[in-house]
Amino acid sequence: MRNRKIILIAVVASVFITIVSCGNKENAPVATNQQALPFPVTQLQAQTVTSYTEYPVNIEGIVSSDVRAKTTGYVQKVLVDEGEKVSKGQPLFKLETQSLSQDAEAAKAQINVAQVEVNKLKPLVEKNIISPVQLETAKANYSSIAANIGYATVKSPVDGYVGSINFREGALVSPTNTTPLTTVSDISKVYAFFSLNEIEYLDFMQNAEGSTVEEKLKNYPEVSLVLANGSIYDVKGNIQTSTGQVNQSTGTVSLRAVFDNPNRILTNGSSGKIKIPSTYNNAIVIPQSATYEQQGKVMVFTVDKNNTAKSKIVKVQAKVDNLYVIESGIDTNTKIIASGVSKLRDGMPITPQEIPFNEATKKVATLFRN
Repeated sequence: MRNRKIILIAVVASVFITIVSCGNKENAPVATNQQALPFPVTQLQAQTVTSYTEYPVNIEGIVSSDVRAKTTGYVQKVLVDEGEKVSKGQPLFKLETQSLSQDAEAAKAQINVAQVEVNKLKPLVEKNIISPVQLETAKANYSSIAANIGYATVKSPVDGYVGSINFREGALVSPTNTTPLTTVSDISKVYAFFSLNEIEYLDFMQNAEGSTVEEKLKNYPEVSLVLANGSIYDVKGNIQTSTGQVNQSTGTVSLRAVFDNPNRILTNGSSGKIKIPSTYNNAIVIPQSATYEQQGKVMVFTVDKNNTAKSKIVKVQAKVDNLYVIESGIDTNTKIIASGVSKLRDGMPITPQEIPFNEATKKVATLFRN
């Protein structure tokens, strides 16, 4: 009987404690689980930044002239070597043309006969004894024979440097050959040809100063050239011309830049990439580490006066190294959280750790990593 009383008292006490405990929970203040963690915060500033876009180029000398045979014949002698500097009119090849029709002596004899004929007929023409047509026919015959022998010596059409020699001694050449004997190029300056698609071309022109295409190209900043081995050519160039028309087949617009080539590092057929600068003056920039993407939109966390993180959508105009150039969404009156955004949620309280803007824009040097 006594044991039953003890058990009953214990049960009643347990129920009482439970009731009191529940009452205390209802009256107690709600505790927060959010702790204000430290995050690096910076005040935005306007900066002038430059980005570079690369496009493949084909390089040619400012003058590139194909050398072709004007008559049919065998190459008797090659008078120059590849890479040799030559002058306009300098002999490059000697052709043996007479072996295809007549020997040299017969050709000379025909020239002599033609000249005699001209000399004989000229006084008769002057005295109106015969028609001048006969004289002109004799002259033409003489000129034709002289030209054929003259064409046997193939000369350089321009000043420049000899390219690849495509035909050697013994090769049969003619004016109908699709491949030239060689190419002579002036490479004291070189052209770099490249193409932009329609959107790139419009962006290119809109970023350039001037009211006409000519003015825009003239005012455009100097461009750089990346060589095939990845090194930067030590001479900057200028964009000179643009077709200004979209090629319907490729959807691109062709442009041409020119580079001085004093040391002849660049040659015909060289390849590389042109680096075109785009400068953004007094632009709002933020480090990419301060952003995240949500449903295809770029987001950033700003900090309000209560030290609360607020997510905001920004519109990106361009990427420059590890920075975003911002077109809209925030201004210089805004403070942003510079990094650690993966740990943040909208409305989350933080403990701001102020850092200079130039430090915030450096790669990964943040107070919050983990």
